[in-house]
Amino acid sequence: MTTSLAPAPLPDAAAPLRRPAGVRWAWLGASLVLLVVLCTASIAFGARDVTVSELLAALSGRTDTVGEAAVVARVPRTVLAAVVGAALALAGATMQAVTRNPLADPGILGVSGGAALAVVIGLAFFGVADPWSTMGLAIAGAGGAAVFVYAVGSLGRGGATPLKLALAGAAVSAAFASLVSAILLPRVDVMETFRFWQIGGVGGATWDRLLAVLPVLGLGALICLLTARGMNSLALGDDLAAGLGENVGQTRLLSSAGAVILCGAATAVAGPIGFVGLVIPHLCRLLIGTDHRWLLPLSAVVGADLLLTADVIGRIVARPEEIEVGILTALIGAPFFIWIVRRQRVREL
Repeated sequence: MTTSLAPAPLPDAAAPLRRPAGVRWAWLGASLVLLVVLCTASIAFGARDVTVSELLAALSGRTDTVGEAAVVARVPRTVLAAVVGAALALAGATMQAVTRNPLADPGILGVSGGAALAVVIGLAFFGVADPWSTMGLAIAGAGGAAVFVYAVGSLGRGGATPLKLALAGAAVSAAFASLVSAILLPRVDVMETFRFWQIGGVGGATWDRLLAVLPVLGLGALICLLTARGMNSLALGDDLAAGLGENVGQTRLLSSAGAVILCGAATAVAGPIGFVGLVIPHLCRLLIGTDHRWLLPLSAVVGADLLLTADVIGRIVARPEEIEVGILTALIGAPFFIWIVRRQRVREL
């Protein structure tokens, strides 16, 4: 019994390759304006709301009142939510382009799980806690997981089909999650440290962590953006891309490396946050088409918008406590994942 999906030249065949330049610029501008609004809301709202005067005073450097101090404390959290959301969305769009798989996502393909397992092993068995070592472990774990899932999904007839990759990723993710739990449960001290990290959140943001992760995320984003033209060629199929002069192997390797760096660094600093890389690229394709030179930047901005929205909502609805962003993105992404699966045209079961 074999299962095959109808071949599609693009991850979302319903989306046009390009929309008019005015439409693309309009959506990009609107998403940037929304980003500014959400950053302001993230700084202003929380367990204690602040007034406009407190907000302006804090942004000018004053910390005389409780409200002003709260604003200053929320700024690194806001920046972290934005950069992690952008990184995960960019990684998801890149993975979907490289694998030509509409179900590709750092969480679904097990990449985030591999990064999380590597971080937990480093902390529990080797006492690794500094940001640079943690990021190195996360990136190595993400890369190993990506290679393993692709190898497993390539076994058998038909090679690495979207369905086989999704199934392999789901199985590997479940295995990694079980291993993480097995490592953490006997270690109460480590479990307490990583209890909220496992869910995925941005509440522990500090400027030290941000300064450590920003260069790494910048490198991963730069690699992905520089290979955007090559991703357009990959969408046509390997043979046609090679016929057009594209070095398919090099493009796929560089793009995958950029996505792994983004996913590993984001997971190291914020935990395994799922579904951002799945939902956002599909939404952006519907808005501006499938040209990756536009799709990748817009995905990054809209990904930042989504994670900031989830963070603000999580702080408002559960006052004085908060709901971690990983929970809210899962609530959004799980129904979306089911919808995408139902859209796939299954030919033979």
